[in-house]
Amino acid sequence: MGRLHTSRIALLAAVVSSLASILSGCATVGGGAPAPATTSVQTLEYYPFQVKGYQNSYPRKTIVILMPADASDGTGDLAPLNGNPAIGVVTDQSGNITQRLYSPPLGSILQQAILRSADEAGLSASSSTEVAYKPGLKNTADYVLESKLRRCWEKKYRGAAGQNGPVWRTTADFALDVSIYKPPFSVPFWSGSTSDTYSDPPVGSFGLGSEDETGIYDEPGQVLSVALTRSVAAIFQRQDLRSLMLEDDIKSR
Repeated sequence: MGRLHTSRIALLAAVVSSLASILSGCATVGGGAPAPATTSVQTLEYYPFQVKGYQNSYPRKTIVILMPADASDGTGDLAPLNGNPAIGVVTDQSGNITQRLYSPPLGSILQQAILRSADEAGLSASSSTEVAYKPGLKNTADYVLESKLRRCWEKKYRGAAGQNGPVWRTTADFALDVSIYKPPFSVPFWSGSTSDTYSDPPVGSFGLGSEDETGIYDEPGQVLSVALTRSVAAIFQRQDLRSLMLEDDIKSR
């Protein structure tokens, strides 16, 4: 009786072992590949008055904001989606892309952002569909601003789980080159570059460990919008540009 009982236990163990091997093989073959990535078109916008300190510090002169040229990098192999440019990705804890992020065309978004920031600075801004400044042409505006988008990219990724569940972080980069002309001259009146990297949540912002921090924004596009806003506002925060325009205003009187 004891020998029969032992045999049954050995047989049962063999069956369990075989079943575990089969299930393991199925998981490797059928469940090893990550699910196809989804897509999301994010809202990208300028946040008025988020950046403080330069409002109404410029002379009330006229400036035309040309349509920015898109010379951005960092999109990798992500082609536009129905005309919407790629602006980032969402990845899981293993680094697999789970979602691809897109935005409406960036030129008009950035142009309106620069226009709003110029108005905040105290200038009287208007827009044009032209992309490049054309020296020598008659222009009634005091200045013409030409810009190139150099970087517009973000990554939302999942980190290790904290005490409140999965931790998500988003890092957004935005950069542009700017040249301001004084018609009809061909040499820039001023030129410079601005850039901003913004992380949500900022590391150590709440005095907690990174695994216990919670993001401020719900959507990745909002994080990239902060980087856009800060990069655009940095144009008119520049003391050298402000000084040039104030001096130019005195001379024109």
